Amino acid sequence: MTVSKTAEKSSEKPGDAAKGRKDAAEAQPEGLQLGELSEQLGYVLKRAQLKVFENFLRCMASLQLTPAQFSVLLLVEKNPGRNQTEIASTLGILRPNFVAMLDNLESRDLCARIRSTNDRRSHILVLTDKGKAVLTRAKKLVATKHESRLNELLGQSNREALIGMLSKIANEF
Repeated sequence: MTVSKTAEKSSEKPGDAAKGRKDAAEAQPEGLQLGELSEQLGYVLKRAQLKVFENFLRCMASLQLTPAQFSVLLLVEKNPGRNQTEIASTLGILRPNFVAMLDNLESRDLCARIRSTNDRRSHILVLTDKGKAVLTRAKKLVATKHESRLNELLGQSNREALIGMLSKIANEF
């Protein structure tokens, strides 16, 4: 039996746990059934991540920053003198990918690698003046466009609950 999207939506109640799954199913091409996939937490998390990243990239288009690059700049700002291995490890970025990302950030004069005085094999990361300025602008864009949209969608209490649940998965799973 086929139910129109209008009829489907009008029968839903606010807070209906299945609403998110129905919305995800509606995003699929007509006739494509997700079945149990729409119940898989990993699948739903990945779909949500893709949407969040798409919005982030739109918000950061003028600065040409990816979520990973923004994260690196934030960590370098908050952790002066830390080496590139520590930053990459904290973000879960593989060494070859991280080196390529640093090459890109350095070529744009946003950060610099400086040989560590404690360990000549290691490099510490620092933001350049341009990197500090770009990060300041990026933080404002994230707060006013990206995070505010998520807050509007979820509400403050749901946002805090979601962060708590996702942190639990990240730290304990």
